[in-house]
Amino acid sequence: MISEKPVLVIGSTGYVGGRLVPLLLESGYRVRAMGRSFSKMAARSWANHPNFEMIAGDVLDFESLRTAARGCRAAVYLVHSMTAAGLDFARADRTGARHMADAAADAGMDRVIYLGGLAEAGHHRLSEHLASRKEVAGILKSGSVPVTDLRAGAILGAGSASFEILRYVVERFPVMLAPRWVETLNQPISIRNVLLYLKGCLETEAVLGQTFDIGGPDVISYRRLAEIYAEEAGLPRRHIIPVPFVSPALSAFLIHRMTPVPADLARPLIEGLRNESVCGDERIRTVIPQRLYTCRETIRTAVESSRADRVETCWSDAGCLIPPEWAYCGDAQYTGGTILECGYRVGIHAGPGEVWPAVAKIGGDTGWYFGDLLWRLRGAVDRWIGGVGLRRGRRHPDCLQVGDALDFWRVLEMVPERRLLLTAEMKLPGEAVFDIRLHPRDGETEIEFLSRFVPKGLGGLLYWYVLYPGHQWVFRGMLEGLARAVGKPIVSTPRRFTPKIPDTCPPPWEIRD
Repeated sequence: MISEKPVLVIGSTGYVGGRLVPLLLESGYRVRAMGRSFSKMAARSWANHPNFEMIAGDVLDFESLRTAARGCRAAVYLVHSMTAAGLDFARADRTGARHMADAAADAGMDRVIYLGGLAEAGHHRLSEHLASRKEVAGILKSGSVPVTDLRAGAILGAGSASFEILRYVVERFPVMLAPRWVETLNQPISIRNVLLYLKGCLETEAVLGQTFDIGGPDVISYRRLAEIYAEEAGLPRRHIIPVPFVSPALSAFLIHRMTPVPADLARPLIEGLRNESVCGDERIRTVIPQRLYTCRETIRTAVESSRADRVETCWSDAGCLIPPEWAYCGDAQYTGGTILECGYRVGIHAGPGEVWPAVAKIGGDTGWYFGDLLWRLRGAVDRWIGGVGLRRGRRHPDCLQVGDALDFWRVLEMVPERRLLLTAEMKLPGEAVFDIRLHPRDGETEIEFLSRFVPKGLGGLLYWYVLYPGHQWVFRGMLEGLARAVGKPIVSTPRRFTPKIPDTCPPPWEIRD
């Protein structure tokens, strides 16, 4: 019988958590999701479910975590610092784990379920991220609440980082010079099986305090995985040539250049591939019996889902959505700096309901309605200097939600038929947002494009003013292109509504980093 007390899910908007929450809700569980990005959780399709509740918190803030845990009977801990570039992720993971152990004890929970990593040191020492996951499991187990540690290798499914790397590399290269780890054995697991194992751990006492290796039925090399993908995607046979001089760092660099997965995520994944990820025991199969999907079945389903745009969650969903305060404050004197703006508007003979579908499709395969070559060039430059670039595209071609990645932007706020606010995630000498607003005007709609930029130092000012003429030209073209996409005539040519040089702009010598 399902308890009336909620299950606390930490990491509910990530790739695994975003699929686990609706599964638990459909199964009759009460779910409480804790996260730093309240608006990101609220945008999920399951946010209005009667058995779902949200609470703001951070595992690094013990008081907020203790408040979130209060009254819960169990917790599913899905926190990993995979993309903690430039940060001491191991220290952050240790702190979060200690806080989780203490908060679970304080709340009187009966269990904590942790999704860790599957690998043994073997001939190579564990990568930093796999070692950190192992350490986190130990810290959680040091508390008084029983912990179930599910150790998984590569998780395959549409939108997972492992699958996206496989997909892009195999599709783009008929001949591949691969590092030696291409022959390393691993035991991938379907995301569907991972979710059922997590759910099953809430329903049996036999898992309490136990560590289980979870994997699919296949023990397979990465070479064979690539061959299976090519077969299921209908591609010609791929030729993979192992070479000794391709290091994990070089592999991560190449993946960053060739796929949407950024280097700070690719590198820990690649470094972990040096270690075999094969289940040491299979007790979990008798404790939580289920049908395990083969790699071929999983890849086939993932290919079909990707082609049909049925990707529920994506690796790019993970991460905190923290809006810059100045984005909601139009007066620079209250934000401690200068806000530079470039805004254009146009009227169109259509209602907001007719215009919004075209706005919601912007980016990705649709493009930006004008100057797509320039957008691709900007994305390529961003990729080469270490940014996310345009390759990650968007999760769905028609539907957007708060927190979605959109090329090198992220959806910060969205009000259908009224506003789409994007925050920049490309490499910039400052911070930027792009605001699209729709205003109804007597049977017409006024569309506004507003770019706002807070420069960092003299480099930020130079960046803005060098590109400003191009921004004006592109914005006018985008507005006209958007009107063509709607199929309605415009009232007048696009016009600027922001000053060319803001009155508040200080001289360069007054700008400080």
